[in-house]
Amino acid sequence: MSNVIFNNMVLRDGHQSLTATRMRTEQMIPALDDLDSLGFGALETWGGATIDSGLRFLGEFPFDRLDALKKGAPKTDHMMLLRGQNIVQYSNFPDDVVEAFVKCSVKHGMDIFRIFDALNDMRNIETAVKAVKASGKHAQGTICYTSSPVHTIEKFIQTGVEIEELGCDSICIKDMAGLIPPYIAYEIIKGLKAKVKIPINIHTHETAGLGAPTYYASIEAGVDMIDTSIVPFANGTGQPDTVRMLSLLENHPRKPDYDLEKLKNLRTHFEKVYKELADFTNFSNERVDTDALTYQVPGGMLSNFRNQLKEQKMEDRFDEVFREIPHVRKCLGWIPLVTPTSQIVGVQAMLNVKFGRWKNFSPQATDIALGYYGTTPAPVDAEVRKIAAEKSGKEPIDCRPADLQESRMDKLRSELKEKGFPDDDENCVIHAMFPQELEKYYKKKKEAEEAPKNISESDGEPKRFALTIDGQRHDVLVEELN
Repeated sequence: MSNVIFNNMVLRDGHQSLTATRMRTEQMIPALDDLDSLGFGALETWGGATIDSGLRFLGEFPFDRLDALKKGAPKTDHMMLLRGQNIVQYSNFPDDVVEAFVKCSVKHGMDIFRIFDALNDMRNIETAVKAVKASGKHAQGTICYTSSPVHTIEKFIQTGVEIEELGCDSICIKDMAGLIPPYIAYEIIKGLKAKVKIPINIHTHETAGLGAPTYYASIEAGVDMIDTSIVPFANGTGQPDTVRMLSLLENHPRKPDYDLEKLKNLRTHFEKVYKELADFTNFSNERVDTDALTYQVPGGMLSNFRNQLKEQKMEDRFDEVFREIPHVRKCLGWIPLVTPTSQIVGVQAMLNVKFGRWKNFSPQATDIALGYYGTTPAPVDAEVRKIAAEKSGKEPIDCRPADLQESRMDKLRSELKEKGFPDDDENCVIHAMFPQELEKYYKKKKEAEEAPKNISESDGEPKRFALTIDGQRHDVLVEELN
């Protein structure tokens, strides 16, 4: 059997899991040469929350990051996480927007698209898969792992068969909360290997301490690829560290060979970056926390939700709210907890505790109950669906949600023209998902371009002004800003 392949997640999931997705492109660039030369199966560089966070908090236009990373690491395949019909947002988009997003991503260098749907409704990944295949790139269909009375090993294997039938090039078992025990991973992979011909990737987190042993069991079962990261953007709520996994596989016949000296250099670099991002680090994300096994929510959500409860003056009701999560999941058809469903279920659990069960129904939970996110793994509780329909005035649906959406690309282009913004496909798809953030980006960019740029002599110590243009920091000397 061939060596297992490591994909590296440090440039996307690593910092998303451990520092709120705040790593800047300029902090990534010095690491690209070593990352590109190590021989990883893929570098995950984009998707997930990085597009939102880069635009919202870092002043970076998303496709500029992809251009820079592809230029700095041209030899290794680049991989992104795509939320199916949600693209990288929380709601469904029309097919033409999904198709345009995929084409733009390919144009800017994306090679592998890991495509998932939060409900494991394969109808919600069909358009993205077809668009990726039409572009000649690699479509990886995803099984979102969770545990519930309706999520059986046989069901996960059947989902993998459906993914192969869709025409995907590989399968990913995505364990977003770090819940999958080693032997269950072993059985799922063994079962898939007996049923499908395409390669299998497993992705997990070290949140509850199961990640590394689960990877070992998966390798024993014949998995083709695993996802690792690099300390300090590894372990805890991140993926197991690359060096750690290599040590666990010492003398194993499937151990790959990655340059330990280069990995050491990368650790040194990322430790410096981690210190620079100290405002976004959190001890609770760095440690093993078995609460994830109890509440079955992704580790990042555990820490973030504590802060949200504090803002609502409900910090003393943390346990009560999280005990409500399984009830909400059950009523909403035992949905997996991954973006966006983890956030939706968490908010609804908070509302149930604060106001009484289903007295206050969030719009997103309403849409899940009525089928507007897709088919849930189990039927939605009949009484809860009735309440959702009565409160919202909306009728339940059972069709593919995107079938109710009208094409939007022409409208998006017109809206951008009216604002005086660039109206290419890249801006259209970002405008579709993050209209307010895109407008703020161009407003700040215009202000920066119009800022006085004359430099005059100064008697004293010259003043420095940090100017950010296209996400890049430029330090210029100025005497006075008018």
